Amino acid sequence: MAVKVAIAGATGNLGPAVLNALLEAGFQVVVLSRKDSSSTDSLPQHPNQTITKVDYFDIAGLTTVLEATNVVVSTLASKALDTQKPLIDASVAAGLKRYLPSDFGSDLHNPLNQKLPVFKGKVDTHHYLEKLAAENSHFSYTYTYNNAFLDWGLKVGFTVNPKEHSATLWDGGDVSISMTTLATIGKAVVAIINNLDATKNKTLYYHDTAITLNQIVDIVKSIDGKEWTTKVEQTKDIEQKAYAELQKPDGSVGGVMVGFIRRACFSKDHNPNFTDGLSNELLGLPVFSREGLVEVIKSQL
Repeated sequence: MAVKVAIAGATGNLGPAVLNALLEAGFQVVVLSRKDSSSTDSLPQHPNQTITKVDYFDIAGLTTVLEATNVVVSTLASKALDTQKPLIDASVAAGLKRYLPSDFGSDLHNPLNQKLPVFKGKVDTHHYLEKLAAENSHFSYTYTYNNAFLDWGLKVGFTVNPKEHSATLWDGGDVSISMTTLATIGKAVVAIINNLDATKNKTLYYHDTAITLNQIVDIVKSIDGKEWTTKVEQTKDIEQKAYAELQKPDGSVGGVMVGFIRRACFSKDHNPNFTDGLSNELLGLPVFSREGLVEVIKSQL
């Protein structure tokens, strides 16, 4: 029987890349969209793609939608993570085999990351998934970690800012961190679905490269020869600022989230480098060569 996949969050930063990978792999894909949302209107049409409007808090309705599917992939943004619990309940009720929660980032098995408020919803989701997987033999999960988005991080200036030739060198910029393109994350999702037995109730770490912020700056300099404006800041300081902002009645939620995420992505204590535990071979994902890395960086200049 052909695998049919449901995806929640197909129009965010990561969702389109995962959706494209699923369609290119030949899966039948049900795109779940909030009833009051028009975001999926911009998605290109595809013969294997069905867009279904849902109420994420209507478990019975979600169950009916999911009964014809085998796997749910969640790429929901942090602000929408409250919808994962009913989506998981519906997945179990519909008899699904696998749920991939909206991880796709920092290592949530690291105790320091687990304590960061930005990840509370994801950690709670893990506890819930493990409980239901233990209670329902047909149901399982896969956790996937890829640390920082390589191409997206360059595009929006989250890692360094190639367009403005500026960078904040977190903790000096010499911490080697895992970075992964959105396209590779999509390929990883496809590989997991094609290997449900080998990835059942597993935690998978993968990346395209492990590199420091200083090395990225050096590569960009070697490409265009322009000088950069850099400053050194400490991730422990941005974490403290995020906690302080969190206490303000009118604090910036976005600023808080970004501060905590940078702490997780760039601090050596938060396990940002997955080199020693990569699942790339299992997933059929090569690590970038120097040439491949340079090409991705060039594409964002």
